[in-house]
Amino acid sequence: MTDTYSAGINRRRNLGFFFDDACARSPDKTAIIDLFDGRERSVTYRALDARMDRVAAMLGRLGIAAGERVGMLVGNRLEFIEFFFGAMRAGAIPVPLNTRLAADTLAYIFADAGCVAALIEPRCNPDAVAIAQGVSLRHRLLLDDPRAGFLSYETEMARPAAPVEPPPLDPDAQAFQPYTSGSTGRPKGAIMTHRGMLWYVAHNQRYWPSSPEDRGLIALPLFHKNALRGTVKPMLYAGGSFVLMPAYEPKAYLAALAKYRCTYSRGVAAVFALVLQHRDYIDTLDLSALRGMTIGSAVVTPELLDAVERALPGVKTSESYGLTEGGSPFRAPIDGRKVPRGSVGVQAPDIEVKLVDAQGHEQHDFGELMIRSPYVCLGYHNQPEITREKLDDGWLRTGDVFHKDADGFYFFKSRVDDMFSCGGENVYPKEVENLLFRHPDVVNAVVAPVPHKVKGFAPAAMVTLREGARTTADELKAFCIAKGPLYSHPRHVAVVPALPLNGAGKIDRAAVQAQLAAEFRNRPVEVW
Repeated sequence: MTDTYSAGINRRRNLGFFFDDACARSPDKTAIIDLFDGRERSVTYRALDARMDRVAAMLGRLGIAAGERVGMLVGNRLEFIEFFFGAMRAGAIPVPLNTRLAADTLAYIFADAGCVAALIEPRCNPDAVAIAQGVSLRHRLLLDDPRAGFLSYETEMARPAAPVEPPPLDPDAQAFQPYTSGSTGRPKGAIMTHRGMLWYVAHNQRYWPSSPEDRGLIALPLFHKNALRGTVKPMLYAGGSFVLMPAYEPKAYLAALAKYRCTYSRGVAAVFALVLQHRDYIDTLDLSALRGMTIGSAVVTPELLDAVERALPGVKTSESYGLTEGGSPFRAPIDGRKVPRGSVGVQAPDIEVKLVDAQGHEQHDFGELMIRSPYVCLGYHNQPEITREKLDDGWLRTGDVFHKDADGFYFFKSRVDDMFSCGGENVYPKEVENLLFRHPDVVNAVVAPVPHKVKGFAPAAMVTLREGARTTADELKAFCIAKGPLYSHPRHVAVVPALPLNGAGKIDRAAVQAQLAAEFRNRPVEVW
């Protein structure tokens, strides 16, 4: 039996107990409002804490040992959150999976992580049950539907089980293992530590504090860092609350913001582009509680931020940047300076950043971003070569190119592998996309290189237009020629009803690039 002093230390070192103080202050306050399956479930801090303890006790009774990994193929619902943090309380390592991945990729992640058990929600993926049956697991816990070969989650939670003492943790003990999509190859499991995650939660609250009166709204997948790092942990740590939607739908999202008096929400650019299609509906809602919206996780244009602020008067919008394995190194200045449009902010306190060239030499104002802080992952599970390639003395190579201006503000330019040469001129897709966004009819745009008979490669674009717009592809090309460098104008523009999205709700740039490349593979562009 662990003595009280040691137990207290073990709790403070365990991410699973990160909101202990908030629970002690306001045990009967609503922590989460879950809208899964068309019904509203509210849970208090006291009840949420108890459910997480039940998860830990259940896993202990099932023989899951500290350090073993437990998979999670679960959609946006309360059980995701209670299992995610409850597993950590027992020292287990949760592995949250992207529910929208293909069956073979999900099976690969289960096997790569070496999961010994899994929590499965059948409705989150049509292949969820078959995947769980096809991989080697000691225990398969099922939500909602009883099936042969699976344990009922609620039945197992209700069985008598001895409380689990929080286990002692090494300084760099792993907390959880998210899988990054990456630009190429199979997903990689990032080794995230309890110490780093707890440091980051406290770091955010110290410099950009959330209030107990704040209420967030989550409509993006919980397996994605945007939701967990940007809303779940800050809100619960501060003693606030959040509303959890099962999925994103523009009008339902707006209605929830109004009904639950949400003060804050985060999302990706594609989400807010869709919101702007419902300006008339926005005018019917009382959004007076809403104070801030953060857009990130993908390319964000100044035009989109301005459009959101025009549609939501009085709401401050900002652009964010972050990585699953590296956190968010840029934030609004703590001295109150305004962040210029197009910038993700200045270097955050207590986080080291530097820009380097292709040879790794540090540059003053332009280059690939490298990050070092306690948040940065220790490496990639079962991937020693990639770990050596991406991490050096705690410095994480992000693969993202940034420019720093004279006032210390950073501007995302491109992925390292996105930049291409067009007749000897370096073209960064984001710059061409920003140019397209200046056209009043453009809602979204993705630019990629396609073969060119003379220049090797040239920019091509896939765009969506505002509802009712009649702008043509030729008019968009002419607009880019008139407003930007001639060499970077898109030689081909495809106007489409919608851009493909990936599992995290972001524009699937790889899919767009593949479509554009396929169209010109056998007939290179000739237009100068």
